Amino acid sequence: MSIRMAAQAGRLVHDRLGAFASSTVVLLCLTWGLNQVAIKVTNLGLQPVFQSGLRSLLGAFLVFLWCRYRRIPLARRDGTLVPGVVAGLLFALEFILIYVALDFTTVARGIVLIYFAPVVVAVGAHFLIPRERLTAIRVVGLLAAFAGVIVAFSDKLSLPNPHALIGDALCLIAAFIWGATTLVIKASRLIRAPAEKVLLYQLAVSAPVMLGLAPFFGPLIRSLDWLAGIGLLYQVVIVVAASYIAWFSLLARYPAGLLSAFTFLTPLFAVAFGAVLLAEPVSPRLILALGLVAGGIFLVNRPRPV
Repeated sequence: MSIRMAAQAGRLVHDRLGAFASSTVVLLCLTWGLNQVAIKVTNLGLQPVFQSGLRSLLGAFLVFLWCRYRRIPLARRDGTLVPGVVAGLLFALEFILIYVALDFTTVARGIVLIYFAPVVVAVGAHFLIPRERLTAIRVVGLLAAFAGVIVAFSDKLSLPNPHALIGDALCLIAAFIWGATTLVIKASRLIRAPAEKVLLYQLAVSAPVMLGLAPFFGPLIRSLDWLAGIGLLYQVVIVVAASYIAWFSLLARYPAGLLSAFTFLTPLFAVAFGAVLLAEPVSPRLILALGLVAGGIFLVNRPRPV
């Protein structure tokens, strides 16, 4: 996802978060944490790749309507087409891996590994973006998150079955692809485009790719019921449309570093929801891995002192 710069939006950027902004970010992290549970539940009714394709297709339609309502320019020739398509293809691969992975592993294990992505971005940005060099505190965060991934893979008590390691590996690969997608956005003209347009690129490109590949992953419908329908609706309306638009609105008013520092809460919420709603096993070692990864995310995203 791209960050709309304040100068482009013509809005004032505050140098600190107020109570409303802070509570909104926490609510968004909670929403994204619950999203992993929604995916796993919906996997029971819809084949994972088909589900992911439907999410992108319906989400793209809602985001397009929002752009028309806000009169956000989409057809302007701004040099974003090629990187936009690349970002969309990476987005498709990332979500194919995540949705398939949750057929094998638990939400708790998967989210710890998926959220290694901010560390991938920090390392890549150090070499690609001069203003985002690694600092000592970010290196500490990187090492903490890396240690968390090692601990997560070594944890046998929270394994739901022997095949869970396949899902874990897919989640870790997805984290690297998520990181690569972010770097494509940061290092290309997409960084100057409206954030909604960047999201639309990812959704509109990924939808036909995933829907076209879905038949190769088995029957499209598994055991469709009202719970799977609610899970898909939650992903499309609440996560893809409402939460991302709210996030973009915050990014237009507040520094990205202040907001991103809260993202360590998402894996914490996801593990909690997985344990409470899905009765997933959460071992002491997995809690340690979660703490290391969450702490690493916080340090990597910690705003630089002015």
